[in-house]
Amino acid sequence: MENKKQDTASALKDIISHAKEYGFVFPSSEIYDGLQAVYDYGQNGVELKNNLKTVWYKAMTMLNDNVVGLDASIFMHPLTWKASGHVDSFNDPMIDNKDSKKRYRADTLLEERAAALEDEGKEAEAKALLQKMAKCLDAGDLEGVRQIIIDENIKCPVSNTANWTEVRQFNLMFSTQVGAVSEDASLIYLRPETAQGIFVNFLNVQKTGRMKVPFGIAQIGKAFRNEIVARNFIFRMREFEQMEMQFFVRPGTEMEWYSKWKETRMKFHLALGIPATSLKFHDHDKLAHYANAAVDIEYKFPFGFKEMEGIHSRTDFDLKAHQDLSRKKQQYFDPEINENYIPYVVETSVGADRLFLAILCNAYTEETVGEGEQEKQRVFLNFHPALAPVKVAVLPLVKKDGLAEKAQEIVNSIKFAFNTTYDDGGAIGKRYTRQDLIGTPYCVVVDYQTMEDNTVTVRDRNTMTQERISIADLKEKIGYAVSMERIFEKLLS
Repeated sequence: MENKKQDTASALKDIISHAKEYGFVFPSSEIYDGLQAVYDYGQNGVELKNNLKTVWYKAMTMLNDNVVGLDASIFMHPLTWKASGHVDSFNDPMIDNKDSKKRYRADTLLEERAAALEDEGKEAEAKALLQKMAKCLDAGDLEGVRQIIIDENIKCPVSNTANWTEVRQFNLMFSTQVGAVSEDASLIYLRPETAQGIFVNFLNVQKTGRMKVPFGIAQIGKAFRNEIVARNFIFRMREFEQMEMQFFVRPGTEMEWYSKWKETRMKFHLALGIPATSLKFHDHDKLAHYANAAVDIEYKFPFGFKEMEGIHSRTDFDLKAHQDLSRKKQQYFDPEINENYIPYVVETSVGADRLFLAILCNAYTEETVGEGEQEKQRVFLNFHPALAPVKVAVLPLVKKDGLAEKAQEIVNSIKFAFNTTYDDGGAIGKRYTRQDLIGTPYCVVVDYQTMEDNTVTVRDRNTMTQERISIADLKEKIGYAVSMERIFEKLLS
């Protein structure tokens, strides 16, 4: 039995096809030819995504006594985004190819060239290229960025020409109007990140929860960005979901907490079943205006190592900016040192959609089973049992002689403990395959022996081995294996 993990760009096409065919992800409003970079989660996708959000939220709030939750609104006062810098500087450098009429992010073109140089073993050249780009961007020298693209002879992949326009800045925020009458309406924005909802509620949470620094506020929510180039399936979308935690600390201790959360977050992804070889840290060469340290946790997607989560030391930029513009003090009195100060912040921010894609890519497995004429390809999704959309499928061997009724009885006895499905359509082998393709870890088969001694056969998704156990032991045995506690144990070890 040989497992094969696809690691080429073509694998993404297989994963996208699989995601649609088996109810994980659909193009949004597909009957109207869809909407670019917007996707819907199907019946299995929503279960997987909800499981990921639940395990993240519980890992933050249940495993840490000093982290609490929040659910802030999508609409916020427009001055929020003035204070945060989004109104003035939330831009991406945009460039068009005159021949193909295709639009690209100029920095992405250069980052891809640097990645290609690294693949060729030219790490020094790659680093120099990124530093040169960062210097131009920091200085606002967009013509300099264009010149680097020309000097590197970067061509449009569609037209294969280097006939580029000038580089222009493009603000990524979606705007809309609030108000019943158009002439009285005010301009507001769909939030481009969830973090600001946490910052403007810092004192509300601190005072009502009697929180002591250090403490964190965790939030899951939608954000919206009018991306110039949205591609690679759900990796970069215009409507997406973030799972963020802002951790408020005493100034001077931020690097200690930054290191702690950096390691904690890497441990989280490993606990979900992602192998260490598919993960790496990538320190930022160019820091955001609010940060004094930043690192990405990158996953090896079929299209290369890309950011899945960011850990940032944001200093006191956000709270100070809101204090200055709102003229409302955002200070904390620290009784241990008898001092007022604006806390520094360490942020952990993971894209729920990117994590979903990483878990799906990691789970997608092609396997050769059998030998000779019996050899065939098997595809299954190797999810951690706690994350799988469906935890167990109950399958009567045949529909007659009371087996179907017995199977339904078993379903009713366990379905409130974990997500359970019933399937009696077709040959038993085909039903196994259906469950493998959506990542169900266990299949329970009700056969004639079941009617005699109340035992069933439990088939393991990965090994395809079968074990005979009592119906009375099903809930405990499967419940143990599919519990999120198995993930939390790894985080606490």
